[in-house]
Amino acid sequence: MPDATPDLAVEDLEVHFPVRSGILQRQTATVKAVDGVSFTLGRGETLSIVGESGCGKSTTGLALMGLIKPTGGRVRFGGQEIQSFSRHALKDYRRRMQIVFQDPFSSLNPRHRVREAIRAPLDIHRVGTPASRNADVDRLMDRVGLRPDQADNFPHQFSGGQRQRIGIARALALNPDIIVCDEPVSALDVSVQAQILNLLADLQHDLGVSFLFISHDLGVVEYISHRVAVMYLGKIVEIAPKAAIFARPTHPYTEMLMRSAPTLDPRQRHDFSANSDDIPSAMNKPSGCPFHTRCPLATDICKSNEPALTPRDDGRLVACHHR
Repeated sequence: MPDATPDLAVEDLEVHFPVRSGILQRQTATVKAVDGVSFTLGRGETLSIVGESGCGKSTTGLALMGLIKPTGGRVRFGGQEIQSFSRHALKDYRRRMQIVFQDPFSSLNPRHRVREAIRAPLDIHRVGTPASRNADVDRLMDRVGLRPDQADNFPHQFSGGQRQRIGIARALALNPDIIVCDEPVSALDVSVQAQILNLLADLQHDLGVSFLFISHDLGVVEYISHRVAVMYLGKIVEIAPKAAIFARPTHPYTEMLMRSAPTLDPRQRHDFSANSDDIPSAMNKPSGCPFHTRCPLATDICKSNEPALTPRDDGRLVACHHR
């Protein structure tokens, strides 16, 4: 079971991108990709972030990694705000938080042998000696299910699933506390997906690592998660334990997502649908609740007042005026 003590606490995280146009490149609009996101991630826990494409889930993960600079909000790691970290402390933070990217091929340099790719974090942080780093590469490859004698091959000599195992080995090199998994199985065949998910589950059991798992595949999320956060237009609209959110989704958007998932049971009817399939632009968001333009439960209060993410008696957090 995951530890309730949060490794990571995110409060009102914002990532806004300016839109510029004209000869003078003046700012004409703002894309609010992430617009006030808050959550915690406990030790040994898997928190999945789900939502439609463009909702801001990947941007959230990249901002936490420091690959995109946040516009606002606070991120606390180990009880300390990362915004106040010194250069040395920030380097240590990046050592303790790693990422596995969606595309296992483009995330690897095609000119570098696999040994160089996996050893790169060890080289950058000057961990051990050159000989010990090579030994660590062999150990990591064996840990993720690859033969150490393949370490001198190039990425194109591996299958997609093997390349993702290489990415996972690289993420594990520095013994991180948290790994951001950004759609790590979406580019893989279903049978290979299962192998990678089982590998991640085994690693969490053995190492106690926490996962921030970003995905649009509800079947994958149901298998791998402890808790689920649902995002819509840059905001989290519901957070709940996996069992609760799949058994009884509360927010209308969460319910729409669940009922949109394919099912093998022809007797299950999807009688909940959105008023519109047109997703508003993150550059021009609706007033009030961002989902009110598509929600069949929307009333006047939804159009004028944005609901806060509020704790409920059953332990979930929901941002809805009517649920």
